[in-house]
This record gives sequence, C-alpha cells and structure tokens, in this order.
Amino acid sequence: MALVDMSVVEQRYRAVLAVLAGATVTEVAGEVGVARQTLSGWVSRYRASGLGGLVDRSRRPGSSPSQMPASVEVLVCELRRQHPRWGPVRLAHEAERRGVVPAPSRMGVYRALVRHGLIQPGAGRRKQVFRRWQRDAAMELWQMDIVGGVFLADGREVKVVTGVDDHSRYCVIAKAVVRATGRAVCLAFVEALRALGAPGEVLTDNGKQFTARFGHGGEVLFDRICRDNGIVHRLTQPRSPTTTGKVERFHLSLRRELLNDAGPFADLAAVQAALDGWVVHYNTVRPHQSLEMACPADRFSPVPEADRELLPVRVPAILTGAPQLWSAAVEPPAETADSELQERPAPVRGEEHGAGRQVEQGVAVWPGGPVQFERVVPASGNLGVAGKQFWLGTSRAGQVITFWADADVIHLLAGGVRLKSLRSHLSTMDLAMLFARGGRPAGPSPLPQAETDAALEVERTVNKYGMASLGGRYLLAAEILAGRRVTIRIEDNTLMFLDPDTRELLRTRPNPLGWQACLMLRGARPAGPPPVTARSPVTVQRRANSFGVIMVCRQTVSLGRQRAGQVVTVHVSDTTLTIDLDEGPRTVRRTTDIPIRNHKANRPRKADHVS
Repeated sequence: MALVDMSVVEQRYRAVLAVLAGATVTEVAGEVGVARQTLSGWVSRYRASGLGGLVDRSRRPGSSPSQMPASVEVLVCELRRQHPRWGPVRLAHEAERRGVVPAPSRMGVYRALVRHGLIQPGAGRRKQVFRRWQRDAAMELWQMDIVGGVFLADGREVKVVTGVDDHSRYCVIAKAVVRATGRAVCLAFVEALRALGAPGEVLTDNGKQFTARFGHGGEVLFDRICRDNGIVHRLTQPRSPTTTGKVERFHLSLRRELLNDAGPFADLAAVQAALDGWVVHYNTVRPHQSLEMACPADRFSPVPEADRELLPVRVPAILTGAPQLWSAAVEPPAETADSELQERPAPVRGEEHGAGRQVEQGVAVWPGGPVQFERVVPASGNLGVAGKQFWLGTSRAGQVITFWADADVIHLLAGGVRLKSLRSHLSTMDLAMLFARGGRPAGPSPLPQAETDAALEVERTVNKYGMASLGGRYLLAAEILAGRRVTIRIEDNTLMFLDPDTRELLRTRPNPLGWQACLMLRGARPAGPPPVTARSPVTVQRRANSFGVIMVCRQTVSLGRQRAGQVVTVHVSDTTLTIDLDEGPRTVRRTTDIPIRNHKANRPRKADHVS
C-alpha cells in the first residue's frame, strides 16, 4: 500500500513540476487525465507544504455534531454488560428513561455496541416477511397455548397453561399444572374468565385439550365453555405456529427471562409463585417493543365488573361436581394445585347432567323428540355422524357445527345460521345413542313456519348467463344481472330478485318450486320488508362517435358532428331518453324496451387522441 501511495505522489510531483516549468495547467491536466481544478489544487498544496502536500489527506470531517457523546456511549455499554439480552431498541429506550437528551437512535446504539465488541454484526441475510395483524381493542381475542420444560426437584416435568391478549400482549393466563389434561386447561381458562371477563374470541392450536378436530369429531370441554359463554373459538391451520405468534413469542420471553436461569423447583407451588412474580413484572414494568416500548398493562383493560355480573361464566359440572353459574361476584371453591388434577367420580343414578338430561347408571336416557348436539368439522371438511358423511368444505375446518336432528330431517347450523337441511337417516336407536354421547333435547325447528302469507329470502350470485341456482335448478333471473349478488324473495308463486343494499326490485319471475322445497333451500331465512320499486330514471353515460351519434339500449340518437368524441349523460326511463347538453336537456321518445347493459361510456380509441 505504501509503494502505491509513493507512485501516486511521484506522478503528482511530475505534473506539478511541468506546470512550474511553464506549461499551461490545461495541457498538463489533459496529459495526466485529471481535471484542471485538481491539478491547480496540487500546485497550491506543493507551494504551501512541499512534497508532503501531495500525499492523500484524511476525508474524516473536522467535527461530528451528531456523534454519540462519550458519556452516553459508556452508559449504553454498561447497560449491555449488565443485561446481555437487551438489544439496541431496549438500550435506547432505557437511556431515554434515564434522562439522556437527545435520546440515542437504535442504529447509533448498535454501532457503539459493535465498536466495543459487545455485539457481533449480523450477516447480510434477507429478512423473512410475515403478514402481521392485531386486534383493535383489548379483550377482543386471546391466544392460548401450553408450554413445557419446567422441572421439579423430583424430576417431574410441569406444564404451563399460557394466554395473552392479542391487542395489548397482556398475560391473562399463566397456570402451572402437573399434567396438561383438558380439565386442567379448562380450570385455568375459567379462572381467567372469572378474573378478567369473557373475551370475544379465543385462538388456539389443534391440541387435544382445545379441540377434537382430529379426533372423534365431538365437542370437548373447552369448546363447551366457549359456547356457553358466547366466545368464538378459532383454530389455527395444522403446522402453522406463526398464526399464534404472539403467545409463542411470549413463551420465548418466559424461557429467556425466567425458566432458563431457574433451577429445579421444590414443588408446584414454587413454580406458580415464580410465575406470578414474573408475570407482574412482564405486565406492568417490562416495556414491550411491539407496543412502542409501552407496558402491556398500559393498553389492557378487563371487562367491567358490572358487565361481568350481567354475563355470568357458566362452569360445566365436571369442573365443580355440580351444575352452577359461577359469576365474578361468587368466590370459587377452594382448590389446591394437586387436587385440581384429580378426576371426578362418575355420576350416579338420578344425578342431572344439564337441563332435560336424565342420567341412569351413568348413561343419559333419551326422553324422545329431536336431539341437538355439536360436532367439529375435520380438516378434510367431511363430517361423519352416525354412519353418514356431511360435506361442509375445507374452509369450515375446525368450526363447531350444531346438529338439529329427528327421524325426518337433519339441520346443520353454524353460529345460529342454518347451512343446510337434509332428509334424516337416523333411527330412534341412533337418536338415543347421540343423546347419550353428549346430545340434549332440541329446541324448535330452525325452519320458518309454512304459513299461507309466509315469504323466504336467500342470497345468490347470478352467473354470466343470467341464471341463479335455486334448489338444484338454474332459474332465469336476467342477463343484465350477470355477476351480481342478489337477494331472492320467495313467495308461494313468485320469485322477486332484489338489490341486497337498497332492496330495489330488479326482476320478477314465476316460482317453479314447491313450498316444502323452498323451506329446504340453503341459507333460507324469513323475508324482510317488501321490495321497493324503482321509480327514478337510470342515469348512464355515452360517448358520441365520429359522426356525433350515441347508442342507448340499441336506439341511436344523432347529436351532430360538432359533438363527435364528447361524453354526454343520458337519463333513461321507460318511455323517454333525456340527454344533458350544454344548451339544455334534449328529450326523445324511447323506441325499444331492451334493458340497459352498460352504464359508463366506452373508452376512446387510440385514433381519437391523434390530432
């Protein structure tokens, strides 16, 4: 490197000598291949400092006003040595909390740590981008999971049931259990519901404690608690841990900050005490990077106690030994960490397992009549009940479906909305078996009553040929409605096609279906208010051609060559066409009854732009 520098200095020296000998700066600069200004600078530096002035100078600025002060750099490095897990974001936040003004930037802290060897500069790898989402308010969604790796002094492994609020990252559940059974998980869940109120939704993975999605397809205890308390239970797709990323990231913090450094605990109570202390620090003291360095408690607010009293938490009998309503105002029964994992004895004769459910020798007795029960849609979307399969689609995988069944008909409902109705294949023995396996007496039929003046409504999409599917048949709506979502009002002899938003009557057709077939239609519901007849003209736009002629509903109207290429507005009624012109509206009689197909003007051709 030194030899290269000396050769550069020698070349500059020869160029300077040529200028001092009488050659012009322009000639010498052209021969050397540099700018005149550069050569003039070499001459000035040689005259001022001699041969040493031709050596390359440092490009470092004389001063750096934005450079981190030495005292701040020392503070950042000491905090890093005391807390090796704190990164640049946390260190910059802690420096600001200690009164450093102006606060150092994240990159400034990172460069200081690299200079002092406290952090290794990361390799230039491409960061994987995930789709991030977050609920708008607290108590809208909880994420729950189970984490292990906590050991007792006797060698037993302890599981921890965890839950965080999606909006605030507030830890709502941190319960240590010896065995993560479905009952132990539900006890921790109910304890959190009692303390904070019921969230709108709960998101979990497909563990057998949370769902029977990949099991026998029934309703587990966790699903029943959610259903009884109006909580929507959502499941992740298989092998998709990023969906519950917030609770998984909570597990990482829990391991790094507590479990990795803690030795074997004496007993379960010691584990729970350590968890409780760390959770208080996590919720109220520890800043959270995803919350812009705020604490989870700053963004979390539980359900008010008044609302919790109005919405009691229903606890199944298996958790308490007897059916009851457990509200926030009622103290729970005393529990111990070990006794909560013991299974309850089987019910004896005469004990009740819910309203209308008689138990005899441990078996529920079917009282007759329709039966209602729940099943979870498997990943295949094909749900089997009593030897028959019900196709619901993979999009409904993990969803709880309610069955209303008797010997004549089976109705499938999701969230109270009827999805489909089928002819029943069940015998009285099948109904009794379904009742014994968790069913209950069903309420009234979800079908509307077949009254003489009754009307139904369904939602359908008209295909590109103007046809709508209804009862397994394609019925003509109108070609002009192709691709539109319409509401079909079904009366005894008439089908009315309505706009879903305005309820404007679009078309009327005869009803070829019988009333019983209409009752069995997918998505049928009682009809709303009567349709509104369109009375105002339809407004469209048309572009005049090179002869000044427009076409509306296949009727041509000449506007004159002076309007060639102009876009005009036309109001179309049943009998007239009213055209808005600069000199005033022009009205012509309508000679066709063809419906309107296009509302906007055609795009101009390329030739129209050439002048």
